[in-house]
Amino acid sequence: MLKVLWVEDEKWNIDEYRKEHFDELFSEPIVPISFKEACEYTQDNLGYDFVIIDINLEKFNDFNSLFVNKIKEKISFEAENAGIVIFTMLLESGFPKERILFLTGNAHDTYGKFEEYFNGALMPLPGHIDKRDPDTPKQLTEKLEPRINPYLTLRRGIIEGCKYLKDLPEEALYFNSFIKDTEKKVNLADMHDYLDVLENFLPLREPPFKATFYKLFIRTLTHEWEAVEPKNIKGLASIMKSTRNWITHNSALFNALDENMVAYLFIINMRQMFIFDDPAQSYEKILLELFKALDEKLFDDKNKNKLIDQDFGKAYCNLQNIASEDKVDEDRKSIKDAFRFFALANNIQASNSPLRTDKHLFTKLLYQMFWLINSYPRVDTKTRNELTINFSPFVYKKNTYLYELARHIYSHSFS
Repeated sequence: MLKVLWVEDEKWNIDEYRKEHFDELFSEPIVPISFKEACEYTQDNLGYDFVIIDINLEKFNDFNSLFVNKIKEKISFEAENAGIVIFTMLLESGFPKERILFLTGNAHDTYGKFEEYFNGALMPLPGHIDKRDPDTPKQLTEKLEPRINPYLTLRRGIIEGCKYLKDLPEEALYFNSFIKDTEKKVNLADMHDYLDVLENFLPLREPPFKATFYKLFIRTLTHEWEAVEPKNIKGLASIMKSTRNWITHNSALFNALDENMVAYLFIINMRQMFIFDDPAQSYEKILLELFKALDEKLFDDKNKNKLIDQDFGKAYCNLQNIASEDKVDEDRKSIKDAFRFFALANNIQASNSPLRTDKHLFTKLLYQMFWLINSYPRVDTKTRNELTINFSPFVYKKNTYLYELARHIYSHSFS
C-alpha cells in the first residue's frame, strides 16, 4: 500500500474522508501536527508517494514561531494560504506535481486566485477537491487511483522492505552461511550499508528509461552473491547466484526488465539473506500487488489435482528438449548436459549457443526455477525397462510467503 502525506490542520476531516475504499489504496496517512513539521516532511522524498494539501492551515498553532518568521522574511504569506507554501517547497525538493492534490474549503476564492497566478507563470496547479462536497471520499479515490502505477508500487515495496530488514537483529543475518572465506563474510553494518543503497536507488520521479535503472538495481542487488561459495548454495539461493552470474557475463539478458521481475528477485534475495517470520511481510504484500495472482481456491485445486506438478514437469522437459535440439557448429561450445533444472540453465549460459541471448527464455527460467528448485527431479527405475522422472512434492502451506509467492507468479511462470 502506498503512503500519503496529508497536510491538514483539522484532524477530524481526515478521519471523515478516509472511507473504506480509500483505505484499500493507501496505508495510514502521515499527518504533520504543525506547519514546521509539514515543511520538514517536504524534504523526505522516501517517506511518501502522494501528497494531499489543505490550503488554509490557520489552525496550526505555530505561525508566530521563529521558524515561520524566518520563512516569512523570504516570502510573504498568511496561514490562510500556507498550503501553497508547502506546495512550492515540494516542487523545490523535486516532488512530482502530478502526485499532489489540493483538498480545500477555499476552492472558489483562494485556490482560484493562486491558480490564476500559477497559470500566468505557465505552471498549472494540480487538481483540487472541495472538502465540503459530500462525495469527497469518492472523488479522492477517482483522482488518486489512476495515478498509482507499477513503478510507484515497486519503489514503495523496496523502500519499506529495506526499512524492515534494517530493524532485524544480527542473529537474523543468514547470508554468511553461503560464504566459505572468513574474510568475505559480512556483518550487520555491511548489510545496513547495502540496504541503504537499495532503499535510495530508484528515483522519486519515474525515469523515462526505467529498464536501465532496473538493470542497475539488479546488478547492485546481486553483487554480494559474488562472494558465495557455489558448494554452499542450496534452495532458492540458486536463483540469486545464477542471476549474479548471468548479469555479470551476459548483461544484455537484463535489458528489458519489468517491475514484476525486480519485485520477484528482491523478495527471493532478502529471504535468502535474512531469517524472519515465514508469513508474507507487509513489504512483500506491496510487491506482490504487481502480479495478477491466481485465486486461492483455483490455486489450491490445481495443486490438489497435481496440475501444477504437470506444469513444472513440462517446463523441465521443455528445457531439456531445447538444450538437446540445439545444433552445434564446430566453432562453438556445446551445451553441457545437466539433470537439475537450474544447472542446465546455467550450462546454456556457459555455452556460446544462440539460446543464451534469448531474453524471453531466461526471464521464464528465472520464474520456473522457483518451482523446480523446490521440487527436485528424481529418477524412477522401478518400472521394468522404463526410466521416468518424478518430482519431489512442493508442499504449499497457507499463510507462508512461499504460498503467496507461488500463486502470484504462477501465470508468469507457465503462461
